[in-house]
Amino acid sequence: MIEKKFDFTKTENKHIERVLEDQRVGINHMVLPKGDSLPLHNANSNVYMIVVRGIISLILDDQEQNDHPSGSILVIPMGTKMNVFNCNDDVAEIFVVKSPSPSNMG
Repeated sequence: MIEKKFDFTKTENKHIERVLEDQRVGINHMVLPKGDSLPLHNANSNVYMIVVRGIISLILDDQEQNDHPSGSILVIPMGTKMNVFNCNDDVAEIFVVKSPSPSNMG
C-alpha cells in the first residue's frame, strides 16, 4: 500500500488531537462544543484552518470577533495572536494544517 492512513476521533465532546506531524506539515483536529475554546496563543507556523462543522469564532491580533461557518477555509499568518472559540449552539469542528511543520521551526 502506497498511502498512509491517519484516523481522527469522531465525538461531540471537547477534543484536541494531533493527527499527523512530520517534517512537511502538522495536522490537528479539534472539536469544540458551545462555550469551549483553545488557549490564547500565537500561531507557531502558517495556519490553514478548515471548518467542517458548526461555526468557529476568531479574534486575531486586535481585530473584532469574526465568525466562520462550516465550509470555510481560513489562512492565518505565522505569529498572529489567536483566540479561537465556539459561542454558538452547535458543536464546532475544525482541522488545522500547519505548514511548515512547527517541528521544523526550531
